[in-house]
Amino acid sequence: MLWRAGRFEFHFPRPTLVMGVLNVTPDSFSDGGQFVSLPAALAHAQAMVAAGADLIDVGGESTRPGAAMVSAEEEIRRVVPVITALVKRCQVPLSIDTQKPEVARAALAAGASLVNDIAANREDVAMWECVREFNAGYVAMHMQGTPQTMQAQPSYTDVVAEVDAFFTDRLARLRAAGVAPEQVVLDPGIGFGKTVAHNVQLLAALRQFRSHGRPLLLGVSRKSFLGALTGVARPEERLPGALACAALAVRDGVGILRVHDVRETVQVVRVAEAITA
Repeated sequence: MLWRAGRFEFHFPRPTLVMGVLNVTPDSFSDGGQFVSLPAALAHAQAMVAAGADLIDVGGESTRPGAAMVSAEEEIRRVVPVITALVKRCQVPLSIDTQKPEVARAALAAGASLVNDIAANREDVAMWECVREFNAGYVAMHMQGTPQTMQAQPSYTDVVAEVDAFFTDRLARLRAAGVAPEQVVLDPGIGFGKTVAHNVQLLAALRQFRSHGRPLLLGVSRKSFLGALTGVARPEERLPGALACAALAVRDGVGILRVHDVRETVQVVRVAEAITA
């Protein structure tokens, strides 16, 4: 299975890719404000690459439940200088984590190779046209509602079946918009419009989503459902739960793990791969 993201190509099955999270925001739920300066952002990204990150995901707008949206202009101001500088310093693909086509366009023009789109439930095609134009990779994530509404009262008849149907529909819409399947990665959107029970059901069903023939991306790092399951309130103390999910995700064939704690995740992934080989 081929995944293309700009000038980068990955062939699956292969060792699980680890995507390091770089939030250049003042209000992200786990590390808001730590990397808003350009020197801090560059140092953190380079440290994650040195620790084994295969990709870096740059985000300029918090998507935690209830987070306020920022303008496209402000988001571009936050992310483009970081991407421009990182392209010269890192040899790994850079991802732009955004819902806005204009931000995606600016980031791709600056050297990013893929778009991580939490709003793949969109109806307009502007984002997909941008992805097609730049031949970028695209992460299509499932979300019920928006970050402002998603955790109000998440409701499904069958969350696994509905996310599975969403993937089928998105792949068809992306193809119609000119985005090749080889550009697409699928993400079940853990924590985005789901209860704790919904998240657990989706994690238990990861193998089912591989039927679409596309790599899966999983993001559980530091999320609140881990705290609900373990009683751990502070996001930065939820690493053990995230690593448990990472090991099981490797077993179930997940291709990419989006994480804050790169070094620890890489160790878990390599051991899990050795055991399940």
